[in-house]
Amino acid sequence: MTADIIASLAGSTRPLVVCDVDEVVLEYIDPLDRYLNSVGHKLYPDSYKLTGNIRSLTDDSVATKEDFIRMQEEFFATQDKWQVPAAGVDRALCSLSGEADIVFLTAMPPRHHDVRRMLLDQHGLDFPMIATEEPKGPVVASLIGKRGVPAVFIDDIVRNHGSVRTHVPECLLVHLMANPVFRAMAPAVDEDIVIAEDWADAERVIRERLGLGRDARCG
Repeated sequence: MTADIIASLAGSTRPLVVCDVDEVVLEYIDPLDRYLNSVGHKLYPDSYKLTGNIRSLTDDSVATKEDFIRMQEEFFATQDKWQVPAAGVDRALCSLSGEADIVFLTAMPPRHHDVRRMLLDQHGLDFPMIATEEPKGPVVASLIGKRGVPAVFIDDIVRNHGSVRTHVPECLLVHLMANPVFRAMAPAVDEDIVIAEDWADAERVIRERLGLGRDARCG
């Protein structure tokens, strides 16, 4: 799958925009909480983490790491019942796609690829997608290849930005997180990472940094 996407980009000279999916293209925190409620648990925003913040609605006991892994597996398997696009993502990516190549790079077990692919397609977000649990930097580097095109990487996790910085130091790094409660608790980012408040802000930054014009095709 990754090789096919790399091959499809081989002849392109357009800028490349690589987007994480959870909390960037699709809401993750709120849908996860709705799923947890359905199985008798709740996510409490006590700190910027998931493990340790999930508690039983019955006796307030804290879910173990193993409990969370099991519940997240079920959540990903049924994500089409819970997850929805982040506000403004459809308009922003539609607009950017007129001048740039868009690729989704999601940190998710590849076994859930087909469910996520179907969910994204249902919302018109039919850009190529790679599902992997490998570090993101080498993947972004392979997508750029030897073309030397300007690139943007959008993610909500700081360590993923660090991975991309190591392998593609010239890449524009944009931090974007859909959930405002957890975004407010997120660790500070390095100075070279641009913080975007929402997708309208992210599109503005990308257009300014890459010197793109204004595309008004998408309402």
